[in-house]
Amino acid sequence: MASTSVGEDGGKGSMWALDQKLDEPMDEEASKLRNMYREKNFSSLLMLRLAFQSLGVVFGDLGTSPLYVLYNTFPHGVHDPEDIIGALSLIIYSLTLIPLLKYVVVVLRANDNGQGGTFALYSLLCRHAKINTIPNQHRTDEELTTYSRQTYDENSLAAKIRRWLEAHTYNKNIILILVLIGTCMTIGDSILTPAISVLSAAGGIKVNHPTVNNDIVIMVAVIILVGLFSMQHYGTDKVGWLFAPVVLLWFLLIGVIGAVNIWKYDRSVLKAFNPVHIFRYFSRGRDNWTSLGGIMLSITGTEALYADLCHFPVLAIQIAFTFVVFPCLLLAYTGQAAYIMQHHGHVFDAFYRSIPDSIYWPMIIVATAAAVIASQATISATFSIIKQALALGCFPRVKVVHTSKKFLGQIYIPDINWILMILCIAVTAGFKNQSQIGNAYGTAVVIVMLVTTFLMIPLMLLVWRSHWILIVLFTGLFLLVELTYFSAVMFKVNQGGWVPLVIATAFLVVMYVWHYGTVKRYEFELHSRVSLAWILGLGPSLGLVRVPGIGFVYTEISSGVPHIFSHLITNLPAIHSIVVFVCVKYLPVYSVPIEERFLVKRIGPKSYHMFRCIARYGYKDLHTKDDDFEKMLFDSLSIFVRLEAMMEGYSDSEESSFPPRRNGKSIDLLAAETVCSIVEFTNTSSQESNIPPDSFTRSSALTCQTASDELEFLNGCREAGMVHILGNTIVRTRRGAGFVKKFAVNYVYAFLRRICRENSVMFNLPHESLLNVGQVFYV
Repeated sequence: MASTSVGEDGGKGSMWALDQKLDEPMDEEASKLRNMYREKNFSSLLMLRLAFQSLGVVFGDLGTSPLYVLYNTFPHGVHDPEDIIGALSLIIYSLTLIPLLKYVVVVLRANDNGQGGTFALYSLLCRHAKINTIPNQHRTDEELTTYSRQTYDENSLAAKIRRWLEAHTYNKNIILILVLIGTCMTIGDSILTPAISVLSAAGGIKVNHPTVNNDIVIMVAVIILVGLFSMQHYGTDKVGWLFAPVVLLWFLLIGVIGAVNIWKYDRSVLKAFNPVHIFRYFSRGRDNWTSLGGIMLSITGTEALYADLCHFPVLAIQIAFTFVVFPCLLLAYTGQAAYIMQHHGHVFDAFYRSIPDSIYWPMIIVATAAAVIASQATISATFSIIKQALALGCFPRVKVVHTSKKFLGQIYIPDINWILMILCIAVTAGFKNQSQIGNAYGTAVVIVMLVTTFLMIPLMLLVWRSHWILIVLFTGLFLLVELTYFSAVMFKVNQGGWVPLVIATAFLVVMYVWHYGTVKRYEFELHSRVSLAWILGLGPSLGLVRVPGIGFVYTEISSGVPHIFSHLITNLPAIHSIVVFVCVKYLPVYSVPIEERFLVKRIGPKSYHMFRCIARYGYKDLHTKDDDFEKMLFDSLSIFVRLEAMMEGYSDSEESSFPPRRNGKSIDLLAAETVCSIVEFTNTSSQESNIPPDSFTRSSALTCQTASDELEFLNGCREAGMVHILGNTIVRTRRGAGFVKKFAVNYVYAFLRRICRENSVMFNLPHESLLNVGQVFYV
């Protein structure tokens, strides 16, 4: 509680004493909201069920790779049977090293309370080192139940790395750019996955009907793609129950067909499990080296496996991959290789030609369904990472629709959906063949994997505190594999590999420019804020006319008076009877529990009627239409007044004060609907604390009376009207700025600001109670 007394300031004056107390972090308020997080325990039967369901969501992309891998590996045909053995050996050990060893065994453990992807890694790093480029965190945020971090000795290697990362803005920007590159390449995956998967599945029509024109196949693929993207607004929850059985059927079919082909055509392909054939394969010329771009496609979908982790426990994904996906894929590739050993000329459509005639058409139907499911998984993952980027200030504000009442992660972003559809159709119709699309796809996949490997290095140091030898082994092994693939796909940049680079560059420019503008706006608010002591020095009326109502002043800073407020009262002679400074901020956590979302603090004496409210969100939290943000703000204010009155009653007691509690009862306290229920709870607690009950009885009447008076005043102001005051800030460059900076800020950022959604729309605030305060600042 702020005080205006001047007796304890050491002679420096009441303003100094007031300014020292006003903007303290909300340690006490945060501790009252803390509850205990209990990790979910799953039974063995439920774990098997979740493993089965994960097949339809996580492994669709990885499972459809046999449709096009060997075609893209040998686009000019097979000239030496030993090349088939060498390519198969590379596929076997690529699947073993990257999806199995790197991701399933190691990287899946690097999750943020069950959330995966590049932004989850970034979130973990931001909690263990202050590398967030928007420094809006306080130590009170570490009280969240979802905020977990480790401490270590200041002389350890981890502490030295942390200090090095925090010391230089350059280091922070490097990590941010790495995260943005990985995100942009994942967006490129969501464009290329539907294109190559659906086109490959539709290409099966030509096997039994060679006279069918290729344009007809492309037209069928485009129709399927239009239908796929047009159905996104329904959400995967409506048809999700079909995914797992279809994908399981797909894996079983390709596994059984592969085993039959091995037995029927050529069992000598089993010698590909000897890794010596990899070295022999590379020794036969440069063409075999460049064919790695096609072999790389056998591990596409591995990043989607990590990004879609939020839907299932790690153990469920590990079980599904180890016992179903991995063996079925090995059988499928080995069976195709056995068929090609006897039919060298069928390498272009080996998958469909190796299928028995009796199940040919059913297999085409299942393949098309599996391709659609694989596309659905990558599109959903793209929506998820864009939502994460938006929350962390790295993407323009777009409309996010929650499509499921049961699953938080199932969202739909209309603007992004139609952009993806247009780009996907352009790629499909523009290239017209799988080879060039495959080259583009491989480029995007290998860059995302490299980004994950680089981000794992500081994570293993700071979060896991792994021994440096393990870090060197992990980094050396997987960089050796991934850089080898990267060198191969670079040879095919002019053969389609340029597509994801162009797409990623466009998205990277948009995301980095938006983030730059967001950081500059935050710095402007931070540096132009006004001292609360000066504002309160004006007196209870703030030197203005206080009109009935509640004014919510939105700001990005969590301390001081925002510039828009001082700008407003400079130009208008009146302000509302109750003023609440609202700071909505996103933290590097996946979610903030509802009970811990709002922190409220009084500013100055009660007669000023000024408050600060901090609304905290995680990168997975959504603002849905069902959430009445205005009502949530008012309710949090009311609960604070009740709690404050109760605590004052304790401080007035003759024996002792009642300390904040961290058990389940504190949560019940905050959720109480009336002050009388709060007092009833305290009477019960007094017996536990050995405080005489009569002291609470004497203060109860005063507590209820004080709280009811202010609550009555609050309700009266609410009936008079609530106004939301937002800043409409225009960012411009200073004279003499460079051309690149002028173009980025005055044109790109300004254009993005015009087309993106306003904050009032994001929070579903009523338009009739909005007040925009315009201001311009120069960077």
